[in-house]
Amino acid sequence: MPSLVSVNLGAARPTTHSDIGYTGIDKRPTTGPVLVRAPGRKGIGGSGLVGDRVCDLRNHGGDDQAVYAYAREDLDRWAADLGRPLASGAFGENLTTEGIDITGALIGERWQLGDEVVVEVSCPRIPCRTFAGWLGERGWVKTFTERAVPGAYLRVIEPGFIEAGHPVRITFRPGHDVTVGVAFRAATTEPDLLPRLLVADALHPEAMDAARRRVPLELDDKEPRPAAT
Repeated sequence: MPSLVSVNLGAARPTTHSDIGYTGIDKRPTTGPVLVRAPGRKGIGGSGLVGDRVCDLRNHGGDDQAVYAYAREDLDRWAADLGRPLASGAFGENLTTEGIDITGALIGERWQLGDEVVVEVSCPRIPCRTFAGWLGERGWVKTFTERAVPGAYLRVIEPGFIEAGHPVRITFRPGHDVTVGVAFRAATTEPDLLPRLLVADALHPEAMDAARRRVPLELDDKEPRPAAT
């Protein structure tokens, strides 16, 4: 059964790779239960995990990016490619999972974590300068984007406590085909996919706005042009 390998929390640490000078990307596995709750709107709310620090509230945190999950299997593939070990939490993820295809998860899919917590897939993670600086790999943003295995941000639907070893159960899958991988490629390398995202009602509002802006462009391209005279 899919499960949580670890629940990871980060403290604020100085960095030269963020405009605000601090980052909470250094997440480390914790022991014992951690409270998960909805943190509030973006720009004000931070992490959905009590004890975890989100520093750049303009770009991270809030209800639609309350929790970040990444698969242990994908970390292991990256570790093999990079030639160095990657501990759980190394990508700044709050949840390191095992046995669940996060890239193939549908936007709006819901997971139950343990007995109490329910979360909903909202959008993929888009790599940034802070992430690149933390990994210390040349060309990391491009490399990560080309692999298109971004992990997923989650909303908190039902709060409660979680800890390492808790099972992850998929309790709901919406009736569309917009996966985390499709949403990521639409936002990065394949913008022609953006209109396809409109059916995913649970998509992060900012990603949905980008998809809506793309639709008029698609319609304009299909409008017949007046004949030359």
